[in-house]
Formats: sequence, structure tokens, C-alpha cells
Amino acid sequence: MFTEKPRSFTDWDEGEARPHSAALIVNARSRAAQSAAAVALDYLSLLDVPVATTLVLDDPTRLPDTVREAIADGNDLVILGGGDGSVSSVAGILAENDAVLGLLPLGTANDFARTLGIPFELREACKTVARGAVARIDLGLAGNNYFVNVASMGLGSAVAEALSPRLKHTVGSLAYPVAAVRAYMGQEPFEAGIAFPDEDHEAVDICGLVHVALGNGRYYGGDMMIAPDSGIDDQILDVYAIEASDLPNLTRIMWGLRNGDFVEDECVHHWRTRRAWIVTEPRLPLNLDGELVSRTPLHFSIVPDAMNVLVPRASNELQMTWQYEERPLAEMAL
Repeated sequence: MFTEKPRSFTDWDEGEARPHSAALIVNARSRAAQSAAAVALDYLSLLDVPVATTLVLDDPTRLPDTVREAIADGNDLVILGGGDGSVSSVAGILAENDAVLGLLPLGTANDFARTLGIPFELREACKTVARGAVARIDLGLAGNNYFVNVASMGLGSAVAEALSPRLKHTVGSLAYPVAAVRAYMGQEPFEAGIAFPDEDHEAVDICGLVHVALGNGRYYGGDMMIAPDSGIDDQILDVYAIEASDLPNLTRIMWGLRNGDFVEDECVHHWRTRRAWIVTEPRLPLNLDGELVSRTPLHFSIVPDAMNVLVPRASNELQMTWQYEERPLAEMAL
């Protein structure tokens, strides 16, 4: 979701912004990706998207190098088929090279696509790549690692550890609540010290926590809302910490994650800031968009207007920066 008055769209010259060459890169380990690459290539060809390279990767650890090589080869549009973890792993590379991301949501939760309004259905996602608007969105930074949705520790990391590929394949997006129950059963409370380098909030030291998260986007964990006013172009991190509680109250808090109301609970601390420093006792692993990366202590910050991504241009609020030439739908044979 974008803020009510977006300020992260840029006026690019249409001739300069139109991509000259695109690379289609599909993470075949994502849940729906096994048969998607060939189908997506057919759709994109019918839509006249200039796909010069198509790569299907069985090893997701190759994604960063593959995207870097695709950009070095002259592809100014990277069409990525995968989930939130796939996007997060290459966000910094796209940002640093000012490349445009076209996303085909093929993951389990697809919260990044949900935030941006990108359709989950493959044909419609390809149409967004062909006819969308380029938006500049914020990225979060945890140490030296970029993230698009959320960075979390405590329950968030425990959920990531409990999310096996088999569970994702078996129950799809329901894997997240199932993993959350498993994680809660084994979660030990921890202490966190949170400081705000911009001095927009007082530093705090809170004991008995079960979850701390810093959100850049709007959704994470399979349609859970980061905060009521969260947006991916508001140049703000939403930081919240949840204290341990009895199961009924924690269940109520978790239910409130569906609409953001959880931040009003007395067991939840919520701040909006551009930078935060977090120390925990004990040290905890960090979950970045579903992947375990690094450990506390860490510095977190927002990187405004960092990455270009194609979004649907149906909303009157979106300012289109480039598009492919209009053609009647009948000619697209879709």
C-alpha cells in the first residue's frame, strides 16, 4: 500500500525509461515456480516485453549473482519470479544499479506483491510488467542487509525456522499460522534495548518480550499488517515490541495483526522512526522477509526512494513513468 499522497514517483523521460532489454529470472524453489517460467515467457512475448534472457534457478543462493550478471549484460528490466525472500535477496543490487523490477509473485505469502497491489495470477502479473507504472519505493536496511517487508526477531525468527519447504508446499499460506503456533510453544521471553539515533523517541529497555519487528512495507507473514498507517513509500520504519502474555491475550494480539489494531494493546510498544539500534539478551537471529540473516545487535534504517518496481497503474494516485505502447486486448490473445 502506498501512502495517501505518494511522493516517491519520479518523472522519467518516456524514451529513457522504456526498458531496452529484460531478463526473466525465476526461482524454481518458490512454491508455484516449477511450471511458471515457460508460461510467463509466452505471456510476456505476446505483450511485446523485450525478454532477452530467461534463467530458471534451482539454487536460490545463485539469485544475487545472476541478477548482477543480468544487469551487467545490459538488461535494465529484471523480471523476477519468486517470493518475498527472492525479492529481498536482490533488492540491494537492483537499487544500487537503478534497475527496474518486474515481479511475478510465485512465493507462499507474496506480501511484497500484496503491498504493491501486484496481481498474484500469472497472466495479470505479466500485464503489470508490460503496462504498469514505475514506482520508487523505500527499502529497509538491517546492518548491511536490505529488506522489503519486515525485519523481526523472537517469534518472527522462530516462525522462519519452523517453516519447512514441505509445510509451505502442503498448506500454502496457512503454513504461517501453523508455524506461528509451533514457534510460540517453544518461545522464551527475552530482553531488548532499543535506541533511536535521531532522538525522536526515548531509548527503552524492555524485559519479557516475545517479538520485535521493524516494518518497511505494509504486509508480512501471509497477510499480517505491520501497522495501521504503514506504507512502503512513507520513508518511515514501524517498530513494535510485543511483551509475553497469556495465551488468550496473545491470540487477540495475533488476530489484531490482520488489521493493525494490535498496536493499541497494552502489551505492545510501537514507534515510527527512520533509524533504530537494537540489542537483545540473549543475542537473537534476525528474520529478513522470511530468511534468517545475521544476529543482534544491529542498526536498522530506512533507505528512501531506493528501488524501482513496476506496479499496476489502475489507481489515480499512481503517476506512470513509462509504459509499453497500448494494444487492444484482442491482439494480445490473453
